[in-house]
Amino acid sequence: MALKKTLERVDADLAAGRIPMARQRLRGLISSYPHHPGLRRRLAAVYRLYDDPAEAGRWTYLEEHRLPGEVTAFEERYSNPVRRMRALAWQGPESAADSPFAEQQLAAVRTAASKALGHAVDWDTLTEVRGGAPEGGSFRQSLAAVGCALLAIVFVGIWVNGFLDLFR
Repeated sequence: MALKKTLERVDADLAAGRIPMARQRLRGLISSYPHHPGLRRRLAAVYRLYDDPAEAGRWTYLEEHRLPGEVTAFEERYSNPVRRMRALAWQGPESAADSPFAEQQLAAVRTAASKALGHAVDWDTLTEVRGGAPEGGSFRQSLAAVGCALLAIVFVGIWVNGFLDLFR
């Protein structure tokens, strides 16, 4: 009953142009019904309204008939297998998937995440894993750290200069 009512609200939100609200409702439904492929398809359609192929690919990743460009965008955004596993928001065993294709996709992602972490992980214990496997190409992270350090140095320099001006 709650599923049907919430889907009616999603339809009303979309009709009224309240796309963010529809997206939020669908995300909530997926957390409650992670095995429902129709909800994932609808959320992918909402992300297509945002012109966000990576998120659309995220929510159609378990579909056999999906857009290759969206899948590629999703895999690039979530290149780390642990992050990809978290992004799929699956709960329970892979056997709960609605198709053999989805079951294979889930198993492949879980296997890659387990290999990256160096120990077996499953969909229900993933939340207990802190952090994730190191990202390949952490250049952006290094650049961000250097930028933050430079900003802190500039801030301290300005503060010291102002402090010294008090005594001149």
